[in-house]
Amino acid sequence: MSKNITEAKIFTCSQSRDLAEKIAKAYGVELGNVITSTYSDGEFQPSYEESIRGTRIFIIGSTNPGPKNLMEMLLMIDAAKRASARHITAVMPYFGWARQDRKDKPRVPIAAKLVAKMLEAAGATRIITMDLHADQIQGFFEKPVDHLFASTIFLPYLQSLNLDNLTIASPDMGGSKRAYAYSKALKSDVVICYKQRAKANVISHMELIGDVTGKNVVLVDDMVDTAGTLTKAADLMMERGAKSVRAICTHPILSGSAYEKLENSKLEELIVTDTIPAKQNHEKLRVLSCADLFAKVMYNVHHNESISNKFVM
Repeated sequence: MSKNITEAKIFTCSQSRDLAEKIAKAYGVELGNVITSTYSDGEFQPSYEESIRGTRIFIIGSTNPGPKNLMEMLLMIDAAKRASARHITAVMPYFGWARQDRKDKPRVPIAAKLVAKMLEAAGATRIITMDLHADQIQGFFEKPVDHLFASTIFLPYLQSLNLDNLTIASPDMGGSKRAYAYSKALKSDVVICYKQRAKANVISHMELIGDVTGKNVVLVDDMVDTAGTLTKAADLMMERGAKSVRAICTHPILSGSAYEKLENSKLEELIVTDTIPAKQNHEKLRVLSCADLFAKVMYNVHHNESISNKFVM
């Protein structure tokens, strides 16, 4: 990319440093200098160690729980606002707390809306993120939201595999729209898993809608947390006669016993991006970087150029 950059500066929260370094390199600038002081009780304070007055800055940080990651992003935005930055763009490869996007029972919060309000109150003037858990979260903001799709990363990889009898699968009813979009791009069939949960992260029953006999199946989802849904769906499809089962998931949360489930499952590979750093390497885990995509979008945003071609599903 061109290095003729006069104003934009890129900074990172601590949890996304590896990805931010790749983004800055692709963009053509050095990461800005931020130091964080930590008190003995765990309270911390980020400090910009260079002038950002009147500049456009990008702050890179995924907000996957625990709460420290979100708090660090909020403090970085607030510090930038008080240092008179002109534009403050929160680049959130993974927008955490997004599963709480509505009230699914009485007396629960809508955390995604709360996070949106906090980001704007802190001083963010724009949000760049990828594969939100629910598209409507964009409407929780009064500021511009650039919602990117990891399909621009995954589709070329899937096409390079040259799989015959390819079938796209959704691990649940809620992901059917995403699955249909991939199937349209790949000109393939679609099957859907129907699941019932006993409670969060615990599946009580799963059924398959569609035929996978002799098919190379690719499960599509926005995130993989405990990997319970994906591995159960993969095992079910192999039992129903699938030739192979892979999964593509944008955000590799991989908590709890996820790696153990992956190891014991019939999944051939789990393909993810680096929006969240993987906790460990695994022979079934393939990581594709989203750094170039974010760098190009950030560059175009700074130069007031179109980014519409980056939203193609």
